[in-house]
Amino acid sequence: MKKLLITVAALSLFAASYASANQMNTGCGVGTLIFQDTKDQSTLIQVLAMTTNGTFMNTFGVTTGTSECKQPSKVVQHERLNEFVQANLDELARDISAGKGETLSTVAELMGVPAGDRDAFNSKLQANFHQIFPAPGVEYAHVVDTIVSVSNQG
Repeated sequence: MKKLLITVAALSLFAASYASANQMNTGCGVGTLIFQDTKDQSTLIQVLAMTTNGTFMNTFGVTTGTSECKQPSKVVQHERLNEFVQANLDELARDISAGKGETLSTVAELMGVPAGDRDAFNSKLQANFHQIFPAPGVEYAHVVDTIVSVSNQG
């Protein structure tokens, strides 16, 4: 346990040594807010800020967009989308070919398609069914990539 703590401390100091001395490079969170106005932006101050951020876990700040944390403007949950498509490939093919269905609605939600745009999204995918599913046994990664590509087309 003692070796682990020493290793973590050493790695933190090593990583922080790359940070600029004139700029806080500690991400977002409570620690960044506390130490951002400190004139001395030394490695020690940055390590303290990072430690404070880690201690108070930035989940709340990232989720709510507070504590100097900014949320991405558009989030596509790639991992969840990949998992969902892989697990529901046959049902998704059926729904895309019909232009409606539960799995298609879930894909739209995972991709952040606004409710008012869902009909257009469904129609666009239905019109490009043969591009999304070019052959039996298509890989789910191709399906996801093509859905994202088709949905981003003007």
